[in-house]
Amino acid sequence: MHILLTNDDGIYAEGIYALYLQLKKLGKVTVVAPDSERSSVGHAITLAHPIWHKKVKRKGLDFGTGVSGTPADCVKFAVGVLLKHKPDIVVSGINLGPNDGCSVFYSGTVAGAREGALMGIPSLAVSLATFVDPDFTYSAKIGAKMTKMIMEEKMPKGTFLNVNVPNKKASEIKGIRLTRQGLVPIHEVFHKRKDPGCREYHWMTGRIPVTKKDNSTDSNALCNNYVTITPIRSDQTDHSFLEKMDRWKM
Repeated sequence: MHILLTNDDGIYAEGIYALYLQLKKLGKVTVVAPDSERSSVGHAITLAHPIWHKKVKRKGLDFGTGVSGTPADCVKFAVGVLLKHKPDIVVSGINLGPNDGCSVFYSGTVAGAREGALMGIPSLAVSLATFVDPDFTYSAKIGAKMTKMIMEEKMPKGTFLNVNVPNKKASEIKGIRLTRQGLVPIHEVFHKRKDPGCREYHWMTGRIPVTKKDNSTDSNALCNNYVTITPIRSDQTDHSFLEKMDRWKM
């Protein structure tokens, strides 16, 4: 099995290294990731600037290739330039922070998996639901387990898995739930501040409200300490409404 591993936190992040250690037990792992953090860039690609790349070592050993672009660029660059053949699977993560609900639209980690799916390659994204004191041990094992399962069970072309893991010990996690993507919008908050020159600027933060009673969505189940697995289609067409629109008098 040949695994292409990427992320959006950058090639030096803890999460990607933890996942690499688990994935290399399954087969050959090629790491191609941004050379610095590219969080929340969505599915952006680089067109107005050149793309640079460099070999990266970690702990004194060859680790992978750092790319000056986005996670989607990394997958494209790996398949189009670095590799002779398409990988068997694309794995993106482990992201520091959850990628549930509407975060799916903004996440560079999710975009790395989506780019693989668009190329017809089985793919998954893995995220750890915390920004403080992360422990990637369990989420890395989940990522490897799902990688192995995808290769054994197969998936429809254009579909990828979005996996979110609570930042808990294995004994504290209630189980694994298959969920749908939550669509409650993020509530943005803009904090007004001043720079040293007394110029006003705003810093955007946000939160996703959850209803803990409903474990059918990723956001709620994740909040209730379940690992969530959500299959996501790259085709975002509303096919049922498309049929209704056909009756419109345009």
